[in-house]
Amino acid sequence: MRLTTKKAVILAAGRGTRMGELTRELPKPLIPLNGRPMLLHILDRMQAAGVEEVLLVTGYLADQLEATASSHGIPVRFVRQEIANGTARATLLARDWVGGEPFLLTFGDILAESDHYRGMWQRYQGADGVLAARFVPDPYQGAAIYTDAAGRIERIVEKPPIGSSTTNWNSAGIYLFAPLIFDELARVPLSERGEYELTSAVTQMIEAGRNLGLFALEGTWMDVGRPADIAAAEQKLRG
Repeated sequence: MRLTTKKAVILAAGRGTRMGELTRELPKPLIPLNGRPMLLHILDRMQAAGVEEVLLVTGYLADQLEATASSHGIPVRFVRQEIANGTARATLLARDWVGGEPFLLTFGDILAESDHYRGMWQRYQGADGVLAARFVPDPYQGAAIYTDAAGRIERIVEKPPIGSSTTNWNSAGIYLFAPLIFDELARVPLSERGEYELTSAVTQMIEAGRNLGLFALEGTWMDVGRPADIAAAEQKLRG
């Protein structure tokens, strides 16, 4: 089935501090994987899934990101997050561009497959949003996702203590939202970390009774967030 939503937003404004010296003069999404910037691998897969337009939210070393993305065949627009104040505010910058359409949302360091994007659209039908998730032994490193018997998301716990989760679902950093997410993003409070966080908006949707579904990822997925992740990502890309 062809992906029906035509728009995708990629958040790529961060400094990428976990990459150390690798991001001193290079934004993290441009770290080469098998000789090609990671961002271009992401755009390849979106284009193959049927995405027709992309909005790239830039910040740190924005000129480099914008120049590289412009070299891809898929049309890419840009908006800059001038103040690094969190993923909720970064996503909110896409409001006018998205308009009234549902849209994919992901990050500039998340590698997934084209089938993941297509599968999320299939899961989205009749929902207000979909969160991709992976089945892991313990979701302590990310966000633990709890669902009810019908598969609707009922709770998300960020960075739960090791061994405390009774769910194995861990957020995979890929979302598909109806435009109503922007109303929630606009009223997200400042978190304890001093940022406006996307997860807070998702929690508000859950509390408002919105229908959020979970899409289970299978196949190749990687969060390329640390230097040690690069070799593994390159191996997976080689197949």
